[in-house]
Amino acid sequence: MGMYEGLLDQLEDAIGGGSLSRRADVLRRVTDLFMSASGSFSEPQLELFDEVMTRLAEGVELAARASFGSRLATAVDAPLNVIRMLAFDQAIEVAGPVLAQSARVTEEMLVENAKTMSQDHLLAISTRKQLHENVTDVLLERGNSVVVSSTAQNGGSRFSTSGFSTLVEKAVKDNRLALCVWSRPDIPRQELVKLFQRVSDEVRTTLETARPRQAEQVRAAVAAVSERIQSMARAGAGSYRTAKSEIEELHAQGRLDEAAIFTFADARDFDRTAVALSLACDVPIGVVERALVQKRVEQLIVLAKAAGFSWDTAKALLRVKTGRVGFGQAEFDQCCASFTRLQEKTAKTALQFYRLRDRAGRV
Repeated sequence: MGMYEGLLDQLEDAIGGGSLSRRADVLRRVTDLFMSASGSFSEPQLELFDEVMTRLAEGVELAARASFGSRLATAVDAPLNVIRMLAFDQAIEVAGPVLAQSARVTEEMLVENAKTMSQDHLLAISTRKQLHENVTDVLLERGNSVVVSSTAQNGGSRFSTSGFSTLVEKAVKDNRLALCVWSRPDIPRQELVKLFQRVSDEVRTTLETARPRQAEQVRAAVAAVSERIQSMARAGAGSYRTAKSEIEELHAQGRLDEAAIFTFADARDFDRTAVALSLACDVPIGVVERALVQKRVEQLIVLAKAAGFSWDTAKALLRVKTGRVGFGQAEFDQCCASFTRLQEKTAKTALQFYRLRDRAGRV
């Protein structure tokens, strides 16, 4: 009790008007006391430490706050109000260790912090062992290139569907980020295909502008390289190998009909839908994958019509293409009108053209 009594006397003196150095010294000693028994305090004791530490930390110099934050960042039962105060400190020297390490920082705190604080704060958050979708969505939206790359490199990051799409959009013009995205085992393969396609388009456009007289050769070369990369990605994806084996068996048994393809598309199963449509239309898998990720819908409508599918199946394929965001009713009505006008014979002729272009390396 002697230690407590001595600290209480000093606490009253420090809070009641003692110098900042005196207050910092008492804060250090209270922190020593807390850390010596961290993990064993009752709720009332934690509430007491919370109040005392909060009052002592207000106004102390940067070095004292930074030391305080660094020590509490590793405490399993660090007082919540203190942790919040430290996490939202304007000085990254104070907030950084807490944001990066403290298990007491809640997801709500992280989201709020990421929405309102500096890029340095966002960078600290991006290094946490685990990051949920709500947090990474904000980091990708507000973060600069360093924050986004750090988030993408973090194996503990989890991304929403929109988060993956944002990563792909940002990776198109950022080679380092593209490498991070390609190396993530959890990224949906349709997002990888989309990235390959977008990067290929960017590279092709740049080279065609630089070498207008060699446009055909440029397109063929870029398409060939893109297809090789996509083939490697398919070969390395367990989900694709499983889907390919399953769908090929269905096809061999004569059971790969429109109803089966509708089921795959309705479930938003990219790999099974792509393999099934490739076999149904007798076109290379690369053609189908690109049709499922390109912004334009014409090629996918042609594939559906050439296969003799109904509008319901074509609509399900379009939903695979657009993901969770989807089309509005007006856009679906336009697609339906195009699908209805298109004759199956015309679609099959266009399909022959797709096959020829793909063999020439120009899709």
